[in-house]
Amino acid sequence: MTTRRRAREVVLQVLYEEDVNPLRDLEIANQFLAKRMLHNKPLIAFAQQLLVGVRNHRDELDAILTRHAANWSVKRMTTIDRNILRMSSYEMVFGDVPGRVSINEAIELAKRYGNKNSHQFVNGILDRVLRENEANKKEVVSG
Repeated sequence: MTTRRRAREVVLQVLYEEDVNPLRDLEIANQFLAKRMLHNKPLIAFAQQLLVGVRNHRDELDAILTRHAANWSVKRMTTIDRNILRMSSYEMVFGDVPGRVSINEAIELAKRYGNKNSHQFVNGILDRVLRENEANKKEVVSG
């Protein structure tokens, strides 16, 4: 499978490892991406853009998630859920992936890698992120 979904899975694996081991060599992560993407240049570029974007905007993404995760801090979330939420929020807020597409992809990742309730948790938070992001875009257009 060499699709964007596969790229998201690989990025999730890298983000998970970086969350658990923050001192990991970034070059090893890049090599891992290339190998797992079967050296497919467009997918590697997509995966690297997503990975670098989440890394560069982690604090902003965590603030967004904290705002929308009622009674949950980002640190209390499972590592899988936290990184799925970061990736999808990045795509919606800073990327060019349509919000509903990003949410659907995140739900599929949560079903596959999270616990039995992860997909509902992820869906609820990302729906609120999407609504806020769409409202912000409308304000910019009408403002």
